[in-house]
Amino acid sequence: MTTMSEKLSDQLTRQVSKRVSQSVFDGSRLRVVLLVDVYDGAQQQFLEAYEQLCNQVAQVPGHVSDQLCQSIENPSQWLITSEWESAPPFLTWVNSEEHVSMVEPLHSCVRDTRSLRFHIVRETGGELSADSAPRRRLQTSPRIGDGVIRHALTFTVKPGSEERVAKILADYASPQARVDDATRLCRTSLFMHGNRVVRAIEVRGDLLAALRHVARQPEVRAVEEAINPYLEQERDLNDQESARVFFTRAALPAVHHVTADELAEGERRALYYPARPDCGMRLAEQLAQQDQAAADDPESPVLRSTIFQRDDVVVRLIDVRAGLAAHAVQAERHAALSDLLDGEPVGMDLVTDRRSPDA
Repeated sequence: MTTMSEKLSDQLTRQVSKRVSQSVFDGSRLRVVLLVDVYDGAQQQFLEAYEQLCNQVAQVPGHVSDQLCQSIENPSQWLITSEWESAPPFLTWVNSEEHVSMVEPLHSCVRDTRSLRFHIVRETGGELSADSAPRRRLQTSPRIGDGVIRHALTFTVKPGSEERVAKILADYASPQARVDDATRLCRTSLFMHGNRVVRAIEVRGDLLAALRHVARQPEVRAVEEAINPYLEQERDLNDQESARVFFTRAALPAVHHVTADELAEGERRALYYPARPDCGMRLAEQLAQQDQAAADDPESPVLRSTIFQRDDVVVRLIDVRAGLAAHAVQAERHAALSDLLDGEPVGMDLVTDRRSPDA
């Protein structure tokens, strides 16, 4: 039986829009590459932890295969590659509490990791059988990006502390925009709804390098320490494992971005979509389909839209034509989303929106 998600993915695969620079909903296969730096002498411990992990991952829906490779030059460097039927099942798993628990044994023997995710566009060698053809879909054409990488973090604060947290998050000096010769911070937008905080960032260059750069800045470190007493999830930024777990859970990846007008400036808004349990990914996919259609509509008020999603948290960051009333943006037709929503979409309060001078 063909699921709704598969139907939507097939439509997006056939109708690759030049306006969409980023999307996990192409329906094509996904290749995940994990670069791992293992502590000296911990190679056997790492191998045993991987063997346990791969047996569990093999049972995850959407997983196809994986490989573990060790460097021929440096025994501490390892490479894990895995193939997935498409991006959504991988993201559903990697953003789950199950994944956080599953990979915990690896961290005692790993110095550093870096995860890279790729849609498969072309491949050579081997003939596909009729049975394998449905799951071995390739992206029909490469996406043409705008050079900007988008990412977000989300977390909740203790009820009653919202006003104090908003003031802390608004009143700080912006960190240095230049990370290195190839990477710079472009924009940071911070919103709140109730006790939920969403911080979206835009970067040119290396996202991981930018995140590490920001974390080292004294201005940002002071803000992070100041809000620590108000967080619902406790953390100790001086403890590497505590910080890692917090930011793993806080990650809110961008799953779709569309640009209707590259030149026009707009007003930045954020909409929070309360998803029903286990419906976050499907809700994000439906919104992606709506945004792709709206990008070709000259009457649409939306100039740019980025959808962020993790579990049942779905946030849509939009730039709208200047002067447009907020209710005009929220008056979109949500009838098609009613089965996936656990309440009406709501506008988030803007706390701060900062752009580097030469972004």
